[in-house]
Amino acid sequence: MSQPETVSVSVTVGDVKVQFSGTADSVMASVFNFLSKQVPSMDLAKRISLNYEATELIGRYAHLVKITPEGPRVIPDSSDTKLSDKDMVALQLVSARIAKDTGKVQDDAMQVSEIQSATALNPKSISSRISEMAKAGYVARDEKEPGKYRITTAGIHWLNSIVEKKVSRS
Repeated sequence: MSQPETVSVSVTVGDVKVQFSGTADSVMASVFNFLSKQVPSMDLAKRISLNYEATELIGRYAHLVKITPEGPRVIPDSSDTKLSDKDMVALQLVSARIAKDTGKVQDDAMQVSEIQSATALNPKSISSRISEMAKAGYVARDEKEPGKYRITTAGIHWLNSIVEKKVSRS
């Protein structure tokens, strides 16, 4: 008696790669089982996953932030958009994140003095706004350099809704 032929199938879905080997019937059953159980859960996981890539941030904020030779800056295309000090600080931190993600700077964390020189806002106002945003989880203190702050994913999510409202009103 001859042995049944071994079949080998590789399935790649996004970042997940699975290899199935065995008889044709067992491999087919395994592939269908994998696809029916794993793909829907991957789709669900993607729906609740929150992560902002540089391309998405650039697309969303190109009308408000620019990467200049002096570094990342908040420079709105239109003077119609009214931005609060809190918005300006958050946007400055987003511009630093974009600059880091695109390789223009090495660190996306900024000191209050750096934010002040970039935005021309009052340092006390910057400190107060950072404190408010840190309490809300929108800004995080740098663990290595305690005087530096960076925008969090939750902060970008919050800023998206704020900017959307302000831009749609203008």
